[in-house]
Amino acid sequence: MKSFSTLLFLVSILLTLQPQAINAQENQGYLFKENILYRTAVEANNDEYIAERCKLDIYYPVDKKGLTTVVWFHGGGITGGEKHISEKLKHKGIAVVAVNYRLNPKVNCPAYIEDAAAAVAWTFNHIAEFGGDPAKIVVSGHSAGGYLTSMVGFDKQWLAKYEIDANRIAMLIPFSGHCITHMTIRKERGIPDTQPVVDEFAPLYHVRADAPPLILITGDREREMLGRYEENAYMMRMMKVAGHQKTKLYELDSFDHGGMASPAYEILLEEIKTLQK
Repeated sequence: MKSFSTLLFLVSILLTLQPQAINAQENQGYLFKENILYRTAVEANNDEYIAERCKLDIYYPVDKKGLTTVVWFHGGGITGGEKHISEKLKHKGIAVVAVNYRLNPKVNCPAYIEDAAAAVAWTFNHIAEFGGDPAKIVVSGHSAGGYLTSMVGFDKQWLAKYEIDANRIAMLIPFSGHCITHMTIRKERGIPDTQPVVDEFAPLYHVRADAPPLILITGDREREMLGRYEENAYMMRMMKVAGHQKTKLYELDSFDHGGMASPAYEILLEEIKTLQK
């Protein structure tokens, strides 16, 4: 009986350790580097807030080349939020660049758009050092991050500052992003968030036939924020009217503005499969 009890004890230890061993194995083969400054050292030295916020993290497979990279902008209304890498994007054979950017009220428009462009430019210029292919850069983000995704991808002036053509972006995948002028920009002007504005700070203002492939994703139209689905539906329609051939719109039934992000990651991963071949 004693030997049998000992055997049971040893088996219980092995069963306890098994999940830990699996987790350790899953974590092998990927590296994570954080708080890389993507603005210049001169800019950071001259502006403490740039030095604080203009940083990114990168997660990538070890010893792989030709990787697809997702540049990810967090949400938070351009007034909050922190860079992060979703568990759903890990161990997928891709690189992920998670970006912080300056926030209102410490800065006003267009500082955060400038930061988003600088981060995308950094990725084009440096991703090969981490095994990424500059021809396979996907820009994505949720809510405010989705808005920044679209502004950098559609208004070519922001990346042109870095001598990068926005059309080099392989795919734009905004999650529930504003297509009209962002509500925080309207607030900066004293305009309520219930009053829509379409001007040069609206992705809708910059629809064009030659833009990168566009995958629009929103939550349920009855549960989204302030007509967010309808903004995206109109964006899709106007892109098609402009002659763009690669625009899709997904509406995630029963999911609200925050909850839609989880299933949207699955769509993102499905859409970028063509780039991973």
